[in-house]
Amino acid sequence: MKVAILKLRGILLTSIPIDMNDEDAMAFQADVLRMLSDTEATGLVIDITAMNVVDSYMARVINDTAVQAGMLGAQVVLCGMQPDVALTLIEMGRELIGVETALNLDQAFNRLETMIEEREA
Repeated sequence: MKVAILKLRGILLTSIPIDMNDEDAMAFQADVLRMLSDTEATGLVIDITAMNVVDSYMARVINDTAVQAGMLGAQVVLCGMQPDVALTLIEMGRELIGVETALNLDQAFNRLETMIEEREA
């Protein structure tokens, strides 16, 4: 499965689909990092609105992708987390360390633009 990664004003936007398996997750991570490197984007928004359930592997992939994107110089915001997903992550003891979050895509873009401006100042 190929996950769409769009570039808008120097920011990459991607949405994780509901039916992503472990192989798809690794391909997604590689594609995001490759596109960050190729486009020199300064930000990344990962939208997980479609996900009603997140297992520990997917939580790790999301966290690792955010950390690796940061190593490539991009600011990262995760948006669209459902309440059940947040509860599950807490119950599993999985924290999204160093990952900024936002309720929706609009807030994610606003937060990301602020983060980029602060870094450039």
